[in-house]
Amino acid sequence: MTERSKSQVETLSGGMKRRLTIARSLINQPEVVLLDEPTTGLDPQARHKLWDRLYRLKQQGVTLVLTTHYTDEAEQLCDRLVVMDGGRIVAEDSPRSLIDDHSSKDVVELRFEADQNEASAPMLQGIGERIEVLPDRLLIDASDGEAALQETNVRGARPQSALVRRSTLEDVFLRLTGRNLVD
Repeated sequence: MTERSKSQVETLSGGMKRRLTIARSLINQPEVVLLDEPTTGLDPQARHKLWDRLYRLKQQGVTLVLTTHYTDEAEQLCDRLVVMDGGRIVAEDSPRSLIDDHSSKDVVELRFEADQNEASAPMLQGIGERIEVLPDRLLIDASDGEAALQETNVRGARPQSALVRRSTLEDVFLRLTGRNLVD
């Protein structure tokens, strides 16, 4: 924030104000830092820079307690986390353990033509451990995503796009809390 050291707070952007708030909280070298949605409003470069700074603090023995809706942030910064739903803890462990315990190794994402996901699901049953039909795509949980994708081709499925990826904390969160939008 050196380049803005002479600026008035009111003239700063929302992201700069967020960075200033966090910088102010670290001035006295606290042993515990409470962060509520620390990277909301930050651009990707600022977010990664903040993650690096917080990670370094954690390595120095500073305890970080943070709330976040960004599962990638939780995976980057947390040694231990809780997943909450409706004010209740539904799971608690390390990010890696939560993924291992509540999700498959891989997820295959298939996108079919509009309104064809549900119609395509029956031909794919049994490929992975679980199939989830969403409005915009179909998800197959599998221990071997590449093999599952090959099997979809063998069965004649022709998605518009296909992606094999590792399971994430977001998969865990959605499996434990559901996909319905909550007010």
